[in-house]
Order: sequence, then structure tokens, then C-alpha cells
Amino acid sequence: MGGMIEIPTLSGEQMFKAYRAEPEGGAKAAIIVIQEIFGVNAGIRRKCDKLAEQGYLALAPDLFWRLDPGVELDPDIPNEFQAAIELMGKFDQDQGVRDIEATIHAARDELKGEGRAKVGCVGYCLGGRLAFMTAARTDIDASVGYYGVGIDGLLGEKHAIAHPVLLHVPTEDHFVDKDAQKAMHEGLDDHPKVALHDYEGLDHGFATEFGDRRDEEGATLADRRTMKFFAQNLG
Repeated sequence: MGGMIEIPTLSGEQMFKAYRAEPEGGAKAAIIVIQEIFGVNAGIRRKCDKLAEQGYLALAPDLFWRLDPGVELDPDIPNEFQAAIELMGKFDQDQGVRDIEATIHAARDELKGEGRAKVGCVGYCLGGRLAFMTAARTDIDASVGYYGVGIDGLLGEKHAIAHPVLLHVPTEDHFVDKDAQKAMHEGLDDHPKVALHDYEGLDHGFATEFGDRRDEEGATLADRRTMKFFAQNLG
């Protein structure tokens, strides 16, 4: 269903790749799928394909292209997990948001023939954090974050969020402790544009498409909420 394309950076001076999945017929909207620390791997591509099956144009930019273009890692393989952690440590998140913004522009350019079609984003792990940053720093129409890491440290940007945001929070996330979860709720529960859903007893990565981390019941519930959210806010 999908394949790789090239997207110009905001400056137009360089190009980076993104996985693109296109629905049959015209797209009702576009959704940017923001990777975990494992690159645009099979799981992220599958997320795109599933969104295309629901009528959305889906784009997953390779955000690690400046560090290791085309990297694909498996979180269930210890040395690959460690390689992902090392990439994360080198990754410029602010630059990553700018690359996401460039992808938004590319999506809007492609959707011009679809009238008032909108663009949303959904991110996982690192991507969940970047989805929150994207909501605060760009004009994205709707944003979803799954188990975003360090969002408690980004609450100073919440005033800039102008469009709807949905966050999925597993209560036993070993990368986001109870204090961080509490801070997220205290900082965001009264925000008119933000909604949080807790998933009792679930851990980080519960909605992955493949591998040991997936919790079928939790992933199904979260994904159902995500699709309802996008239907309401993107069309």
C-alpha cells in the first residue's frame, strides 16, 4: 500500500525520506505518524497502512535521517534497543519538530485538491512527546500522543496549544513515573484543548503493532479512541 517519498526541509536546501501510504480514492485528511526511537520500522509503516485503510493519507518522516538515514530497529532485540537509546541521545528534538512541520506542509500541498482537508499527527514514545511539541509549536489540526516521555517537562508550552490534543497514558510506564503522570494531569486536565486517558496496569509500548510489548485489549481501546478523535477533528 505504501512506499518511500522525499520531502524538502523547511529551508528547501535538503531532502529527507518518509513512508507514505495512500487510501483508495481521495483522502479525507492526512495524518503524520511520528516514530518511536526505533525509526520508521515495520510497526510504524503498519500504523500508516492502517490509517490509509481508514481513508487517510499517512506520512511517517524519517526523523533520524541526519544521524542514521533509514534506520530500522527492533525493540525486542537488546543490542538494537541499545542502539535506539544511543540515537535518542544524539537526536535534536527541536529540529525533529521542524522536520515534522515540513511534513505537514508536504501533506497540505498534496491535499490541495481535497478542499478543506486537514492534517493531524499521532506519535509513539519519543513520537508522543514530539506530537505534544508539534501541537504547541505548529498549526497542526489535531494531535495524539501514546506514552509520550517527558511531557511533564513541556507544560510551559501548553498555553500555545490551539487545536485538540489526546494523550494515552499507561499507569505503569517505566519511562514515565507516577510523579510525571501526576504533573501531566495537574497541568493538563483543565486545558480546554487537551484530554488524557489512563490505562491501568499497562506499560510503555502497549500499542505497538508487533512484538512483546503489545497489550491487545489496551491497544484496541486506545486505537478506537484515537480514530474517534480524528473523525471528530479531521473529518
